[in-house]
Amino acid sequence: MADFPTRPDEVDAAWLEAQFARGGLLGDARIRHMEWTSIGTGQVGDTARFTLTYDGKTSGAPASVAAKFPSSDPTSRQTAAAFSLYSREVMFYREVASLTGMRVPKVHAAELDANGCDFVLLFEDLGPCAAGNQLAGCTLAEAEQAIRQAAALHAPTRDHPVLDAKWLQLDTQASSSLRALYPQAQAIFRERYAEALEPELMGVCEALNDNLDLWFDRRQSSRCFLHGDFRLDNMLFGIRGGSEPIALVDWQTSAVGCGLTDIGYFLGCGIGSELRRPNEAPLLDLYCAEMTRLGAPLTREDVWDDYRIGALHGVSTAVFSAAFVVRTERGDANFLSMARGACELALEHDSLGALRRRMEHV
Repeated sequence: MADFPTRPDEVDAAWLEAQFARGGLLGDARIRHMEWTSIGTGQVGDTARFTLTYDGKTSGAPASVAAKFPSSDPTSRQTAAAFSLYSREVMFYREVASLTGMRVPKVHAAELDANGCDFVLLFEDLGPCAAGNQLAGCTLAEAEQAIRQAAALHAPTRDHPVLDAKWLQLDTQASSSLRALYPQAQAIFRERYAEALEPELMGVCEALNDNLDLWFDRRQSSRCFLHGDFRLDNMLFGIRGGSEPIALVDWQTSAVGCGLTDIGYFLGCGIGSELRRPNEAPLLDLYCAEMTRLGAPLTREDVWDDYRIGALHGVSTAVFSAAFVVRTERGDANFLSMARGACELALEHDSLGALRRRMEHV
């Protein structure tokens, strides 16, 4: 049994006061009233906003905070525990966030139970803001802000010692399970979306399933810290009433790999082809320029093959997630959007061919 709250209705004033006091924010004040509402669209974790009023003077205790908990859905929770998704997010905030130049929520508490199934994260509330929406898309300016954030994550963590931390390594059992379950995921994905996804795009999904060894055993050309699910649903725009442009949330699929995995994922399944096609080259140039500015120089020639291969991460994520998290109407639309954009990029740029050639030279 965890010694911290694992659902919004378990949070009480005493626990919140203890977290604020530890950060020197409470002063002589005490919470007089609190109420919470669910926020976000995550399918692997539940998020709530707590609105607070106080008696007495505070030293800066917040009027509201956000908190994240394990999913209330047993299927999603089991998947998260099996692949250490909750521990990855907690450990990101504990050990990695401060290394980067990214804008992420400041954390008041980051607790994880030894079982890997129970956790709580207590953050600053970044509202009012506009939550990114995979289905609604984004503007070019918002895509550019996201690309800058990606570089702010990748450049300072390139070849950093934190990449060898035990919690970031996928253990042998989890890796074997992922590989063994993927064909089942593809079968579910095919049955569920065959009428909704264009045949040539479903063909990309099938081809990746037929080349799983190439995909799972692929060689990474460089190493940095990855967000792993770098798309609009995990971004907040115009945070704090527009005083800052963007923040990144949801670090459950963080990993080690080539930074172009995040970029190929974002430009493929993240923003969709309508925005990507006319702006693909400038956005890649922006990423290279930002990486170079931050001391990790890259050119378009350096990144092109990794970018194409990175797009396949969008295909695999859409397929696997659709099968093994709780099914919802929005989830179906979301996974179709992700698969369509990622498969279109992969088809246009021969991502599977790039993967095959990469493995031929290993």
